[in-house]
Amino acid sequence: MTETETMTHHADKQQNGGAMAETSTVEDVFDDSYKMKEGPKPPRMLVWRNIILMCLLHLGALYGLTLVPSASVPTLAFTALLYIISALGVTAGAHRLWSHRSYKASFPLRVFLAFANSMAFQNDIYEWARDHRVHHKYSETDADPHNATRGFFFAHVGWLMVRKHPDVVEKGKKLELSDLTADKVVMFQRRYYKLSVILLCFLMPTLVPWYFWGESLTVAYFVPGLLRYTVMLNATWLVNSAAHLWGNRPYDKTINPRENPLVAFSAIGEGFHNYHHTFPFDYATSEFGIKLNLTTLFIDTMCFLGLAKDPKRVSKEVITARIQRTGDKSYKSG
Repeated sequence: MTETETMTHHADKQQNGGAMAETSTVEDVFDDSYKMKEGPKPPRMLVWRNIILMCLLHLGALYGLTLVPSASVPTLAFTALLYIISALGVTAGAHRLWSHRSYKASFPLRVFLAFANSMAFQNDIYEWARDHRVHHKYSETDADPHNATRGFFFAHVGWLMVRKHPDVVEKGKKLELSDLTADKVVMFQRRYYKLSVILLCFLMPTLVPWYFWGESLTVAYFVPGLLRYTVMLNATWLVNSAAHLWGNRPYDKTINPRENPLVAFSAIGEGFHNYHHTFPFDYATSEFGIKLNLTTLFIDTMCFLGLAKDPKRVSKEVITARIQRTGDKSYKSG
């Protein structure tokens, strides 16, 4: 953002700070008080282990792509199912439930989402939620883990290939995270995270097709295993990169996050990003319900079954007022 945009953005956040505080129960509202340090930036320190692993993972996924034509129909269906389950572990779990507390989940649902989150292998729930709250509170600054003003590649995957900026570490340590430490499911998953990832992200997707319908171990490992995992990773990363760079801003033109339907489709509902950063406490992350939003459909279903409750929503009046005040005039209902 330009200096003028930043000042306008800060002023608007101050106007809405009281309203945000009434509906947000965690530290996920933009902090105007943070000022980036002047002078030279700290040196960029590469994490070679992560770089090598990312390269090997994507090479494995490309090989898996060549095996898709030889995969059986049950294996392809199983791959799609695992994609959705692992995605829900991030979207309905680490993101909307644990990062933003936008709805309440029963113990059985929290256990399911924790298992699904381990299948997604994107850091444990505690670390994911902590970093995501930092992202919202210090969005597009040095304290943002995947600051999109540093470019598409950095926001997409580069941030995982370098040491965190010192401000990211500092601000993460200062967040109030007692809700996470008090959740026994979150702490159990954190304690046994590596084992759960091995079992749920790699072994189970490989062994189930091989044992139950005779799929070859090679296809089973590279298609529902590595290819599914890699595509899910990139779908999530696109929320940090593409949805912060490309699209319209009907709710708040002073912030970077955009409405991106392609990202919404691939990340089962997480691409309505201008709305989400404007109203981070809304469980649907969108004004339009289940449209391109499988995660919202899932949460609605869990509420219907009595496994979830108290989904937070923004009133139509508040949305309309915000569109008129800070939108980019691109708004289209539905």
